[in-house]
Amino acid sequence: MHTNDTLHILGISGSLRTGSYNTAALRTAQSLAPKGMIIDIFDIAPIPLYNEDIREQGFPPSVDDFRNRIKQADALLFVTPEYNYSIPGVLKNAIDWASRPPEQPFDGKPIAIMGASPSMLGTARCQYQLRQCFIFLNGYILNRPEVMIANAPSKFDQNGQLTDEKTKDLMRLQLDELALWTKRLA
Repeated sequence: MHTNDTLHILGISGSLRTGSYNTAALRTAQSLAPKGMIIDIFDIAPIPLYNEDIREQGFPPSVDDFRNRIKQADALLFVTPEYNYSIPGVLKNAIDWASRPPEQPFDGKPIAIMGASPSMLGTARCQYQLRQCFIFLNGYILNRPEVMIANAPSKFDQNGQLTDEKTKDLMRLQLDELALWTKRLA
Protein backbone atom coordinates (compact mmCIF):
# COMPACT_ATOMS: atom_id res chain seq x y z
CA MET A 1 0.00 0.00 0.00
CA HIS A 2 1.10 3.55 -0.64
CA THR A 3 2.52 5.45 2.30
CA ASN A 4 -0.09 8.23 2.32
CA ASP A 5 -3.76 7.74 3.18
CA THR A 6 -4.94 7.82 -0.44
CA LEU A 7 -5.95 4.49 -1.93
CA HIS A 8 -4.81 4.05 -5.51
CA ILE A 9 -7.16 1.80 -7.47
CA LEU A 10 -6.34 0.54 -10.96
CA GLY A 11 -9.49 0.36 -13.08
CA ILE A 12 -9.62 -2.01 -16.05
CA SER A 13 -12.42 -2.15 -18.60
CA GLY A 14 -12.97 -5.49 -20.31
CA SER A 15 -14.21 -3.76 -23.45
CA LEU A 16 -12.31 -2.03 -26.24
CA ARG A 17 -15.43 -0.51 -27.84
CA THR A 18 -15.46 3.28 -27.98
CA GLY A 19 -19.06 3.50 -26.76
CA SER A 20 -18.70 0.74 -24.17
CA TYR A 21 -21.17 0.81 -21.28
CA ASN A 22 -18.45 -0.77 -19.15
CA THR A 23 -15.87 1.90 -19.89
CA ALA A 24 -18.61 4.47 -19.19
CA ALA A 25 -19.35 2.70 -15.88
CA LEU A 26 -15.63 2.78 -15.03
CA ARG A 27 -15.53 6.54 -15.70
CA THR A 28 -18.61 6.87 -13.48
CA ALA A 29 -16.82 4.90 -10.74
CA GLN A 30 -13.94 7.38 -10.99
CA SER A 31 -16.34 10.25 -10.34
CA LEU A 32 -18.08 8.39 -7.48
CA ALA A 33 -14.90 7.32 -5.68
CA PRO A 34 -15.05 8.11 -1.98
CA LYS A 35 -12.77 10.66 -0.39
CA GLY A 36 -9.26 9.24 -0.16
CA MET A 37 -9.59 7.02 -3.25
CA ILE A 38 -8.23 7.65 -6.74
CA ILE A 39 -9.16 5.37 -9.64
CA ASP A 40 -6.74 5.38 -12.56
CA ILE A 41 -7.80 3.63 -15.76
CA PHE A 42 -5.51 1.27 -17.63
CA ASP A 43 -6.22 0.66 -21.34
CA ILE A 44 -5.62 -3.00 -22.23
CA ALA A 45 -5.94 -2.38 -25.99
CA PRO A 46 -2.14 -2.32 -26.66
CA ILE A 47 -1.57 -5.71 -25.01
CA PRO A 48 -0.75 -8.27 -27.75
CA LEU A 49 -2.24 -11.75 -27.95
CA TYR A 50 -0.54 -14.04 -25.47
CA ASN A 51 2.26 -16.09 -26.99
CA GLU A 52 4.73 -18.04 -24.85
CA ASP A 53 7.41 -17.65 -27.54
CA ILE A 54 7.18 -13.88 -27.14
CA ARG A 55 7.11 -14.09 -23.33
CA GLU A 56 10.32 -16.15 -23.31
CA GLN A 57 12.02 -13.14 -24.93
CA GLY A 58 10.65 -10.83 -22.22
CA PHE A 59 7.41 -9.05 -21.52
CA PRO A 60 6.30 -6.61 -24.23
CA PRO A 61 6.36 -2.99 -22.98
CA SER A 62 2.54 -2.78 -22.68
CA VAL A 63 2.49 -5.95 -20.56
CA ASP A 64 5.40 -4.80 -18.42
CA ASP A 65 3.57 -1.51 -17.83
CA PHE A 66 0.34 -3.38 -16.95
CA ARG A 67 2.13 -5.69 -14.49
CA ASN A 68 3.89 -2.74 -12.84
CA ARG A 69 0.67 -0.74 -12.55
CA ILE A 70 -1.06 -3.74 -10.92
CA LYS A 71 1.83 -4.12 -8.45
CA GLN A 72 1.77 -0.42 -7.57
CA ALA A 73 -2.02 -0.27 -7.10
CA ASP A 74 -3.56 -0.79 -3.69
CA ALA A 75 -6.50 -2.59 -5.31
CA LEU A 76 -8.06 -3.38 -8.68
CA LEU A 77 -11.48 -2.65 -10.15
CA PHE A 78 -12.57 -4.70 -13.16
CA VAL A 79 -15.57 -3.38 -15.09
CA THR A 80 -16.42 -5.81 -17.83
CA PRO A 81 -19.06 -6.98 -20.26
CA GLU A 82 -19.98 -10.63 -20.71
CA TYR A 83 -19.33 -12.26 -24.08
CA ASN A 84 -20.95 -15.61 -24.84
CA TYR A 85 -21.60 -16.30 -21.14
CA SER A 86 -17.93 -15.69 -20.35
CA ILE A 87 -14.99 -13.31 -19.89
CA PRO A 88 -14.22 -11.15 -22.95
CA GLY A 89 -11.16 -12.47 -24.76
CA VAL A 90 -9.24 -9.18 -24.49
CA LEU A 91 -9.64 -9.15 -20.71
CA LYS A 92 -8.73 -12.81 -20.28
CA ASN A 93 -5.71 -12.21 -22.51
CA ALA A 94 -4.55 -9.27 -20.36
CA ILE A 95 -4.99 -11.34 -17.19
CA ASP A 96 -3.08 -14.25 -18.75
CA TRP A 97 -0.16 -11.99 -19.70
CA ALA A 98 -0.03 -10.28 -16.29
CA SER A 99 -0.21 -13.56 -14.39
CA ARG A 100 2.93 -15.10 -15.88
CA PRO A 101 5.89 -15.64 -13.57
CA PRO A 102 7.91 -14.28 -12.04
CA GLU A 103 6.01 -12.52 -9.24
CA GLN A 104 2.53 -12.48 -10.72
CA PRO A 105 1.01 -9.23 -9.43
CA PHE A 106 -2.51 -10.46 -8.55
CA ASP A 107 -1.24 -12.40 -5.51
CA GLY A 108 -2.87 -10.91 -2.41
CA LYS A 109 -4.39 -8.00 -4.36
CA PRO A 110 -7.85 -6.73 -3.31
CA ILE A 111 -10.20 -6.83 -6.32
CA ALA A 112 -13.71 -5.58 -7.02
CA ILE A 113 -15.77 -6.51 -10.09
CA MET A 114 -18.69 -4.79 -11.77
CA GLY A 115 -20.19 -5.00 -15.21
CA ALA A 116 -22.87 -3.68 -17.53
CA SER A 117 -24.83 -5.58 -20.13
CA PRO A 118 -27.92 -5.17 -22.29
CA SER A 119 -29.06 -8.54 -20.86
CA MET A 120 -31.19 -9.02 -17.77
CA LEU A 121 -28.33 -10.82 -15.96
CA GLY A 122 -25.90 -7.90 -16.12
CA THR A 123 -22.64 -9.90 -16.48
CA ALA A 124 -23.34 -12.40 -13.67
CA ARG A 125 -21.72 -15.35 -15.48
CA CYS A 126 -18.62 -13.37 -16.46
CA GLN A 127 -18.18 -12.13 -12.92
CA TYR A 128 -18.44 -15.68 -11.59
CA GLN A 129 -15.73 -16.83 -14.01
CA LEU A 130 -13.46 -13.91 -13.10
CA ARG A 131 -13.83 -14.93 -9.47
CA GLN A 132 -12.70 -18.44 -10.44
CA CYS A 133 -9.60 -17.07 -12.22
CA PHE A 134 -8.60 -15.08 -9.16
CA ILE A 135 -8.98 -18.04 -6.82
CA PHE A 136 -6.04 -19.61 -8.65
CA LEU A 137 -4.14 -16.31 -8.79
CA ASN A 138 -4.80 -15.64 -5.07
CA GLY A 139 -6.51 -12.31 -5.66
CA TYR A 140 -8.83 -11.25 -2.84
CA ILE A 141 -12.23 -10.65 -4.42
CA LEU A 142 -14.69 -8.37 -2.66
CA ASN A 143 -17.78 -10.57 -2.39
CA ARG A 144 -20.42 -7.90 -2.00
CA PRO A 145 -22.07 -5.79 -2.93
CA GLU A 146 -22.23 -7.17 -6.44
CA VAL A 147 -22.72 -4.59 -9.18
CA MET A 148 -24.38 -6.12 -12.22
CA ILE A 149 -25.86 -3.40 -14.39
CA ALA A 150 -28.65 -5.13 -16.32
CA ASN A 151 -30.49 -3.55 -19.26
CA ALA A 152 -27.61 -1.10 -19.64
CA PRO A 153 -29.02 0.84 -22.63
CA SER A 154 -31.82 2.12 -20.36
CA LYS A 155 -29.37 3.26 -17.67
CA PHE A 156 -26.92 5.31 -19.74
CA ASP A 157 -27.69 8.31 -21.93
CA GLN A 158 -26.41 8.79 -25.49
CA ASN A 159 -23.27 10.50 -24.12
CA GLY A 160 -22.32 7.50 -21.97
CA GLN A 161 -23.44 9.12 -18.71
CA LEU A 162 -24.95 6.77 -16.13
CA THR A 163 -28.39 8.19 -15.34
CA ASP A 164 -29.75 5.51 -12.99
CA GLU A 165 -29.46 6.74 -9.39
CA LYS A 166 -29.98 3.30 -7.80
CA THR A 167 -27.06 1.95 -9.82
CA LYS A 168 -24.89 4.92 -8.78
CA ASP A 169 -25.79 4.24 -5.13
CA LEU A 170 -24.79 0.59 -5.49
CA MET A 171 -21.52 1.58 -7.17
CA ARG A 172 -20.78 4.02 -4.33
CA LEU A 173 -21.45 1.27 -1.81
CA GLN A 174 -19.12 -1.13 -3.62
CA LEU A 175 -16.36 1.49 -3.77
CA ASP A 176 -16.78 2.21 -0.05
CA GLU A 177 -16.57 -1.51 0.67
CA LEU A 178 -13.51 -1.85 -1.59
CA ALA A 179 -11.81 0.87 0.46
CA LEU A 180 -12.59 -0.95 3.71
CA TRP A 181 -11.54 -4.32 2.20
CA THR A 182 -8.26 -2.89 0.97
CA LYS A 183 -7.44 -1.33 4.33
CA ARG A 184 -8.38 -4.54 6.15
CA LEU A 185 -6.04 -6.58 3.96
CA ALA A 186 -3.13 -4.11 4.13
